[in-house]
Amino acid sequence: MNLKRIFGALLTLLGIGGLIYTAVIFAGTTGGTTDIKSLVIYGILGLVFFLSGISLVRTTKDES
Repeated sequence: MNLKRIFGALLTLLGIGGLIYTAVIFAGTTGGTTDIKSLVIYGILGLVFFLSGISLVRTTKDES
């Protein structure tokens, strides 16, 4: 397996984890300032990791 595909899969899994963690924080939030900051930070990081991982896996060619 190609190293770029492995790294892309790892980034995708980290992004999914970040988005799930954002959803958990959102479900238990009371609306405080620290809750909103953590929602934004984890949501953006999760989205960036997820999209970059998917893009890396998609654009990497299979070479046998």
